[in-house]
Amino acid sequence: MDLQKQTAPTPTAELRASDAERDRIADILRDALAEGRLTAEEHAERVEGVLAARTVGELEAFVRDLPAAHARRAPGAVPGRPAAGAVPADPDDNVVAVFSSATRRGRWRAGRRIHAYAVFGSVEIDLSEALFEYQQVVIKAVSVFGNIEIRVPENVSLHGTGGGVLGNFEVDALDSGDPDAPVVYVEGWAVLGNIEGRPRRGRIVADILDRVQRKVDKNLRKHLDR
Repeated sequence: MDLQKQTAPTPTAELRASDAERDRIADILRDALAEGRLTAEEHAERVEGVLAARTVGELEAFVRDLPAAHARRAPGAVPGRPAAGAVPADPDDNVVAVFSSATRRGRWRAGRRIHAYAVFGSVEIDLSEALFEYQQVVIKAVSVFGNIEIRVPENVSLHGTGGGVLGNFEVDALDSGDPDAPVVYVEGWAVLGNIEGRPRRGRIVADILDRVQRKVDKNLRKHLDR
C-alpha cells in the first residue's frame, strides 16, 4: 500500500456550501444592515453573492470585514421537550379536516398546544407570520388517509417525534441560533397519510426588505419636508 498516494483532506474553505451555512451568512448580513454597518445597496449585493456562492470560502468572503463573523458562536441551548404538565393537555386550538380542508395562516396567535386532525382531508398550519406568546409550542398531529403540512419561520427551532403506518412522518429539524427563539415540537402519527414540518425560507428576508423600504421612505420624506 502506497501511503504517499492517500488523498489529503479537502480544506474547509473548498468544501461545498450547505443551505444552513448560507443561512448563517445571510443572518450576519441582516444584522449588519440593521446595525448600520452595511448600506441597503451593499446588503443586497452581498446577499446576491451568497446565493451564487458554491464553497464555504466564497461565503466567508462576504462577512470577513464584519465583527459577527469572528465572534465565537456558543452552541444554542434549545429547550428540551416540555415536561409533563408544563403544557396543558387541552389544546388552545383545534384544526380539524374530515373529508375537507382546514387552514391556519396569516397573523394569528399561536397557543402552547395545537391539535391537528386530518381524516380524508387536508390541514395546513402556517406559523411563518404567527404571534408567539410562548417559547414552547406543541403541535399534536394525527393524519388518517389525509395530509398535514406545518410551516414555521426560519429563525425558530423545529423538532418532531412520531411515525407512520403505511404513511409518512417527516419533520426537518431546525435549531435557531437564538436561545430565546420559539421552539415548535411536532408529535404524531400518519396512518396511510402524510405529516410534514418544514421551515418557510425567505420570510426573514422579506421582513428586512420591508424595513429597508420604510427607512428609505422616511429619509425621502425628511428631504421633501426641507
